[in-house]
Amino acid sequence: MPRKRRRSQSCRNLKHDFTELRLDAVTRHFAHGAREVAALDGLTVTIRRGEFIALLGPSGCGKSTALNCIAGLLSLSAGSIWLDELRIDPLPPEKRGFGMVFQNYALFPHMSVRQNVGFGLRMRGVPRAEIEKRVARALELVQLRGHEEKLPGQLSGGQQQRVAIARAIVVEPPLVLMDEPLSNLDARLRLEMRAEIRRIHRSLGRATIYVTHDQEEALSMADRIVVMKDGRVRQIGAPAAIYSEPADLDVARFMGYRNELAATVEHVAGAEVMLSGGLHGRAMGALTPGMHARAAIRPEDLALGTGPLAGRVENVEYGGRDSLVDVLLADGTRLHVRSAQSAHLGEHVGVAFAPHRLLVYPAG
Repeated sequence: MPRKRRRSQSCRNLKHDFTELRLDAVTRHFAHGAREVAALDGLTVTIRRGEFIALLGPSGCGKSTALNCIAGLLSLSAGSIWLDELRIDPLPPEKRGFGMVFQNYALFPHMSVRQNVGFGLRMRGVPRAEIEKRVARALELVQLRGHEEKLPGQLSGGQQQRVAIARAIVVEPPLVLMDEPLSNLDARLRLEMRAEIRRIHRSLGRATIYVTHDQEEALSMADRIVVMKDGRVRQIGAPAAIYSEPADLDVARFMGYRNELAATVEHVAGAEVMLSGGLHGRAMGALTPGMHARAAIRPEDLALGTGPLAGRVENVEYGGRDSLVDVLLADGTRLHVRSAQSAHLGEHVGVAFAPHRLLVYPAG
């Protein structure tokens, strides 16, 4: 009997705000032939009320699996999920009361905008007058007033996404979950909707967990980013930290450090490291003289001009204000340089950079 009272109290508590959501070593295995594969392996993170968290990583890294575990659409193989002091992973999705926005919108094509947004409230048995009031408020928030009686097929992609967001927030959830919601929109609409989602998030004052494989989306929208690879967390931090100080070479590669140089460490002085070939960079791990290292740098942090590197221009991709120039070094390394100055195929050029932009990691 006490257990029954606890579950009933749990359902009531989920309707209210919370201080933090905690994922404690959350793990999810899937059968793969005769063996089990960890799609999510020991995810531990605490999300505070009002935070916008992005789960970022390539396809198959476990980010959508994590979101589905939080939503209750997947059961855990190990670990636990807590809202403050309440453990919620044993609860079914409908008892958690979270709002979810899917990649494909999942709108009912035969229902009007008003009916789509109010569907969840009707299923909860909310009185009609209250439904009308809350639907109107949600549509006002997503700037869809005047479209109430339209069908989804009469709306643009961006408007359909707004309907999906309104449907998720109208139930006044403690947490909003978004699974790559902008991937089906064109580039212009994605930019507009990024700003809209942030505005809606601030207006609600609730927590949002946002899954994406797009680094720009995560950097521009999130308060903190959880970078994942192969089911594991590789780094958690503010966008500026993730961008400028990737924890390891895998995170650096995913965050746009397309250029890598193999080198040997010659001297280390604090965060400054001198490498073979006369290169200077910033140490991003425990480095000692004689150690093999990998140095990474972004295309936009390289410049054509007098510098410690030199090679031949192999390709030029015009990009409007600047171009992406491929420079082949004598040892066969290909550098990608984003440059505003012109370059010509076959031309021999020097490549310069600021030493603190060259991040040096232990090889392997």
